[in-house]
Amino acid sequence: MTTKTAIDVLDERDKRLVAALQCDGRLPVERAATVLGISPRTVRRRWSALFADGTVSVVVAPRLPDGARVMLLRIRVLRGRLDAVTAALAARDDIPLIDVSAGGDEISAIALTGPGPRNRLVLEQLPATSAVTSVTAQTVLHVFREAADWRLDVLTARERAALTPRGRAGSPGVPDETDQLLLAALADDARASAASLAARTGLPDSTVRRRLTALTAHGALRTLVVVDPRRLGLAVDANVWLQVPPDHLDNVGRRLARHPAVHGALATTGQANLHAALWLPDLESLYRFTTEDLSGLGIQSADTVLVGTPVKRPGHLAYPNGPRPSSSRA
Repeated sequence: MTTKTAIDVLDERDKRLVAALQCDGRLPVERAATVLGISPRTVRRRWSALFADGTVSVVVAPRLPDGARVMLLRIRVLRGRLDAVTAALAARDDIPLIDVSAGGDEISAIALTGPGPRNRLVLEQLPATSAVTSVTAQTVLHVFREAADWRLDVLTARERAALTPRGRAGSPGVPDETDQLLLAALADDARASAASLAARTGLPDSTVRRRLTALTAHGALRTLVVVDPRRLGLAVDANVWLQVPPDHLDNVGRRLARHPAVHGALATTGQANLHAALWLPDLESLYRFTTEDLSGLGIQSADTVLVGTPVKRPGHLAYPNGPRPSSSRA
């Protein structure tokens, strides 16, 4: 059994060009051409086309606010009220990610909370909503892999190493006011040229170039390639909630983080204490992941939820004029 899609899948060359950007969002055309064995003219033309029609965009990877905590929410909703609840969540700045299940009755979301123990959204607002039948909230304890770490598995290890910038040892540190100005200017287009950034920020061109080099070298400028996974041939989007014994948790989390299908792996509080987000070609691949890749790891249970509509993700809002994840679409 396979999942069919009307989405046009990118050819192998374009997939490799997308994967190259995942290694370095500000990768120069000439460097990509040399490593991938493609002419600079072709690289420039194909990137321009992919950026122009919105197939691909490169943004600055979201940075967690100081003192913030991350919570995973599973919200069960009455079918007739799904749109209203999803739209209300999507409008909130503290909800950066929202998925609606293929069944159309569950919302998975990420919520950013303050350092205090009380969260009004979870404890008061959602439970008081008549459309919501249940809410499960789990705090993220450790991140094994996040979206900015995921790589499309179409490059060789040598190509990936050659395309990835070499960082310097040590902590990225806290960006100063000038760095924050540049990062804000890059937020929606992380490939903006130094000249355009200088014009937008009022900083000297030489300062912009020097700061960009330093931010990249110290890991403070992390980019995220935004692309519909279906265009990459990955038609199945799924969330898996795993129950793992404490003495196996770290090992299983690290193993999952190395899996090419896993674009998110998080250790959490709660009975299901490990969450994995997957992109796979078809349902048969999901079956193999569940029966083979998870086998022998000491996992006690796995709850798999297919995503019907990814409503809100970093760099992407499925419905700019308001979410419409109806059960028929799911």
